[in-house]
Amino acid sequence: MSIRVLVCDDHQVIRTGLASLFAGTEIEIVGEADSGKEALKQAIKIKPDVVLLDIRMPMPDGDGLATLEKLRAKVPESRVVMLSTYDNPTYIARAVALGASDYVLKCSSRDDIIATIVSASAGESPSRSGEMKKVSTTMKVRQVVDDDDVPLTQRETQVLRHIALGLSNREIGKSLEISVETVKEHVQNILRKIAVSDRTQAAVWAVRKGLV
Repeated sequence: MSIRVLVCDDHQVIRTGLASLFAGTEIEIVGEADSGKEALKQAIKIKPDVVLLDIRMPMPDGDGLATLEKLRAKVPESRVVMLSTYDNPTYIARAVALGASDYVLKCSSRDDIIATIVSASAGESPSRSGEMKKVSTTMKVRQVVDDDDVPLTQRETQVLRHIALGLSNREIGKSLEISVETVKEHVQNILRKIAVSDRTQAAVWAVRKGLV
């Protein structure tokens, strides 16, 4: 049984290359899109097993992350794998928070790209060697930090890790399944406790403490 994939990338050469890459495999491209709007339209119509979604696309449709959020709301049964040129922890963290199944680089080997799609279609966790696995693990850690200079609760430490990875309050709320108002309270407590005035300073503090 084939894995039905919708490919969304604004560059024709990438879409063509992926079609060649998947030739002779269990992966069947059942649709192509060159924008987030078109990807959402096709996904609703054909309900693919996996959407392979470029993270950077031109406006006004919004980038791949905005499309990811819409896809997860409209076609939750379809897995979404983000496709990117950028090995960027903030992009990866946002993808985790918004419900992506995995994150694969365009420079990855044929075997790695295929394996990522196969794993995602089966509902498996992100590939062990991938950046998404490392980042998602960092985001989920809730153990007590054994450091007298870190005056934060477990949850505050977890929120701070998200801040250091560049997530917004809304994205943190989605990731941790708490309200935006609760996130705001945690952020204010964090800034007060570590005596900094903004999120950037808090992120720097977290890195220096080895929390991310």
